[in-house]
Amino acid sequence: MAAHALLGPSAAKRWLTCTPSARLSETFEDKSSVYAAEGTAAHELAEYYLYANINGGDGATLAEIEGFKAGNEFYNGEMEESVNMFVDNVWGRFEEAKSRDPGAMILPEQKIDFSEYVPEGFGTGDVTILSDKILEIIDLKYGKGVAVDAHENPQLMLYGLGAWNMYKILYDIDIIRMTIIQPRLDSISTYEMKVEDLVKWAREYVTPKAKEAYAGTGSYKAGEHCRFCKAKIRCRTYSELNLEIAKHEFKKPQLLTDQEIADILLKIDRIKDYATSIKDYALKEAELNGKKWPGHKLVAGRSNRRYTDDLAIEARLLANDYKDAMIHKSPQLLGITAMQSLLGKKKLEEILADLIIKAPGKPTLVLESDKRPEINSVESAKDDFKEDLLT
Repeated sequence: MAAHALLGPSAAKRWLTCTPSARLSETFEDKSSVYAAEGTAAHELAEYYLYANINGGDGATLAEIEGFKAGNEFYNGEMEESVNMFVDNVWGRFEEAKSRDPGAMILPEQKIDFSEYVPEGFGTGDVTILSDKILEIIDLKYGKGVAVDAHENPQLMLYGLGAWNMYKILYDIDIIRMTIIQPRLDSISTYEMKVEDLVKWAREYVTPKAKEAYAGTGSYKAGEHCRFCKAKIRCRTYSELNLEIAKHEFKKPQLLTDQEIADILLKIDRIKDYATSIKDYALKEAELNGKKWPGHKLVAGRSNRRYTDDLAIEARLLANDYKDAMIHKSPQLLGITAMQSLLGKKKLEEILADLIIKAPGKPTLVLESDKRPEINSVESAKDDFKEDLLT
């Protein structure tokens, strides 16, 4: 498993703005997501394609590509199209660099060290193009939520700083060019800085902030940079920010000014995200660690019936003289509720009882006043016993 820097470039906007958040986040576990896994897969395919170009399409690289396509669960036509768009754009930029400097190099997925300016600072750059006069850092963003701008983007600025520091002995570099390509949004953003300006930014702004962040000192500051912070669920500063915004909800809409409504519209998604994060955290603690939250209890959520085997259901109904057209809502079987309406409750149980299950409902956190019994409580055990007697 790849190591992660405490002060990683992808979180730079956060730890540069809210320096104590870096150490605070260490106390929370990393949580992966399907979106992160999908992004990792896209980066892997892009790396294969870039090396295929570099190596002239050698058999080993092509075999890796075919293996990836056959074995990766996230690979599909959209990924193929998006990654090809990224690779074509990158290769065009590399060709332009070679036209200026025949000694230009392209380096996919390179570890970049910027620890001269940030304690233990390192990261992996998606693409680095080296040439005299211009060094270009190119970053693939596979997400399609919001377009990410390269303008004064601290992640790319740190990559550019580190790459320049690593390769300045080989190339006479004046300009750091930073590009973000987001193919699923058809978005390409580029920003350039002179080397001396980037170094000045690092020495005068980044290094002092990074030292505070590494030590866990400085002041907490909440804002948009909190979105992916692991500690936001427990962070008092972030909570106070959202509760301050939520105070508007206690006013009737007609009593709000136009500006207040506009402010709420700008921030409401963040409030919803915060509320969802709190609910998810509280549920996880209750379910996995037995945490008791005052005024709340853990109960079994709604349980839905489902078929265990559609083909067996179909065969049994046909054998009981039910016509194909009756039991299907093309091209699928009728749902259980509709099937019960067709057969009647008694007949449904006679013919299909052993092919229908009711899986336990997913645990959910509710108010103590909720009538459902608490999971692992005496009432819950009694309900389970009744269910056993009925089955």
